[in-house]
Amino acid sequence: MARALAAGVDSSTQSTKVVVCDADTGEIVRSTRVAHPDGTEIHPDRWWEAFQLATDGGCLEGVSALAVGGQQHGMCLLDDKGQIVRPALLWNDTRSGQAAYDLVVELGGVAAWADAVGVVPVASITISKLRWLAEHEPEQAARTNDVVLPHDWLTGQILRHGNGFETWTTDRGDASGTGYWSARSGKYRTDLIDLALGRLVGTPRVLPPSGRAGVTDTGMVVAAGTGDNMAAALGLGLVPGDVVVSLGTSGTVFAEHTSPVRDVTGAVAGFASARGGHLPLACTLNAARVLTATAQMLGTDLAGLDRLALDADAGAGGLSLLPYLDGERTPNLPDAAGTLGGLTRTNATPENIARAAVEGMLCNLVAGMASLKSLGVAAERVLLIGGAARSSAVSAIAPTLFGTTVAIPSPAEYVAIGAARQAVWALRGDEAPPEWAVRIETTAEPSGEASVPAAEIIGRYTELLRTMHGL
Repeated sequence: MARALAAGVDSSTQSTKVVVCDADTGEIVRSTRVAHPDGTEIHPDRWWEAFQLATDGGCLEGVSALAVGGQQHGMCLLDDKGQIVRPALLWNDTRSGQAAYDLVVELGGVAAWADAVGVVPVASITISKLRWLAEHEPEQAARTNDVVLPHDWLTGQILRHGNGFETWTTDRGDASGTGYWSARSGKYRTDLIDLALGRLVGTPRVLPPSGRAGVTDTGMVVAAGTGDNMAAALGLGLVPGDVVVSLGTSGTVFAEHTSPVRDVTGAVAGFASARGGHLPLACTLNAARVLTATAQMLGTDLAGLDRLALDADAGAGGLSLLPYLDGERTPNLPDAAGTLGGLTRTNATPENIARAAVEGMLCNLVAGMASLKSLGVAAERVLLIGGAARSSAVSAIAPTLFGTTVAIPSPAEYVAIGAARQAVWALRGDEAPPEWAVRIETTAEPSGEASVPAAEIIGRYTELLRTMHGL
């Protein structure tokens, strides 16, 4: 008897990845990957083309269910015929920074947004992009009939081409990142859409966690899908006490939580999770690319950067790096640049600069975890994932800076695996998603023998931030 198969799609900033899993065990049967063009805006057709290339050659043969995990916050605009109005603005597009600031002020401040939807607008958030659109491209704004997110759009395309499309859909997780859907109330705030755009537009129907967006003409169930962070949480099988630190293009810190959070500082977004609970999350724009850029500056590769960083003492001889190479989302500094502080003739070495880059990138995420803990989120273990988690310097330095156990799961496409797990959930209609094991590759505890304690490194980093940006 043939085993049941489910496919998970990770439509990220950088690529489309498709992973086909055994529905009972989660074992990966096959996988493919197709790159996306680089940039902060992209025509959604590129996502569809990448999906088609990734699934050519029988990748979906025998697959009974599929779900899409997609990059959050991207603004996809559709006209009254369902056609794309303009290229989608992605989460990492910071041109809407002023629009975000204006929206915060107009509603009455950060606390007002935390109360309204649990998310405070920054440049990344969809509602900020809507205001930017209204102000800078009024003709395209007037043509807009519906606003959907990247995972919503790709889910719709799969169903359209499979003759199973009925209406635009989304899920609680991705909807909670728009700035106009509340994880606390479970409803859209149409008044906030009107505040941003000056009129109302159509929004996708929000499906329950195990809901079905539709069924193709081949009988394949297409699940609700979700945002990439929510899918990663599903793929990792998060339990209370675990905090995920993801070091990819962006850096994220998040945890499964039983109740909504309200962060009046705006550092933590009160997202919903793909399991039906909540996923408080702090996000930075700068993570793995900080290491890539530093390696390039030092004339080496990532392996060379690791060697240099590990040859330096903790604290990098007094150097601290604010790693805001692409502006920053948390803290909300969209126009900031990177800053190297504490430079002297004696510490100006490649080793110390490499070490400062690793420590600076991690300190930005340490601040995110501290914000989660201040809201009552338990942090007994850090699960370190993403491309930069493979760095030997990162894995060596992280436990001491985070001050807790750091576990590194085996390398895997956890967003796509989480989407596949959700697909099985929708297929079977069970009360909970299937239980799939996650293998931990290494576990490390904080070191108490560092020549410079973590508190001093974090303190210097924080003081540099205050000096440069008044925070």
